[in-house]
Amino acid sequence: MADDVNQPPIETDAVIIGAGPVGLFAVFELGLVDIKCHLIDILDRAGGQCAELYPEKPIYDIPALPIVTGQELVDKLMEQIKPFGPAFHFSQRVDTLTTEADGRFRLVTDAGTTFIAKVVVVAAGGGSFTPKRPPLPGIEAYEGRSVFYAVRRMGEFTDKDVVVVGGGDSALDWTLNLQPLARSMTLVHRRDEFRAAPHSVEKMRALVAEDKVRLAIGQVTALSGAGGMLETVTLKTKAGEEQIACTAMLPFFGLTMKLGPVADWGLNLNENLIPVDTERFETSTPRLFAIGDINTYPGKLKLILSGFHEAALMAQAAHRYVHPEQKLLFQYTTSSSSLQKKLGVK
Repeated sequence: MADDVNQPPIETDAVIIGAGPVGLFAVFELGLVDIKCHLIDILDRAGGQCAELYPEKPIYDIPALPIVTGQELVDKLMEQIKPFGPAFHFSQRVDTLTTEADGRFRLVTDAGTTFIAKVVVVAAGGGSFTPKRPPLPGIEAYEGRSVFYAVRRMGEFTDKDVVVVGGGDSALDWTLNLQPLARSMTLVHRRDEFRAAPHSVEKMRALVAEDKVRLAIGQVTALSGAGGMLETVTLKTKAGEEQIACTAMLPFFGLTMKLGPVADWGLNLNENLIPVDTERFETSTPRLFAIGDINTYPGKLKLILSGFHEAALMAQAAHRYVHPEQKLLFQYTTSSSSLQKKLGVK
């Protein structure tokens, strides 16, 4: 995708691809060595698999936390990295990565956002999450114009007849967030039980009681419209079939994991994993690092704990590229007044 001439490239020290727990902790480790970060994630929120696939599932092997849910872990990491002010770019996928004449990387996302970075850290878990396409005839013709798998700009849904399909957090969150903007809002789910946070479900049911949201228990079976623009959708419920006005549909049918464009970056992949050294967690491409489940090396364990360790060593190596004029002095947060100042605790 060509650069948007109205938006100059974002120049930064580091771009982290993936905002899961390991990517978030990388912000902390890079911040300690004065490296500023931008994070890009195809999901619409931070947390990766933890937040999207098992937000309420307990995790038992995080040091000092005998039990923590996926979402709680993400929340704690977000709090931990606040002092470093990272910038997040959600609902975007990095499509191309090329090298500039000065050795920096140019990254362009599927939304046309361009970054210039001294180092890149791939923390993409098992790859990028790809939304599952609903099994509806002809849906491809509407994708990107009136069928969307993520919300990039809420304003685009103003005065639209919006149909949200699904029963998880994303479906409920966008039902609640877009309802004030939409001309009409319909939430469709196959059963009257939801996997979303209880308070979101309560808010949705309150809006239904106020006739501000319609809840349809059933499924969408057909789409109708011309030129990629939806006009109506067919709903099948226990009462039968009916057509309702729909000019924008947001289906949330879950996600599949694919390596995506990373496969085209010349990284000598090994069974869809990125080989790295265990001193720096650098790939075969200088300045390009890979941490977490996306990488491979002898003895690799796919644990969040392992990814945290990899992030710490990666940050030490990245410093040499970002601040080549500075000698890196290893310090402990418990005893270093300069580190404590960065963290806002002194």
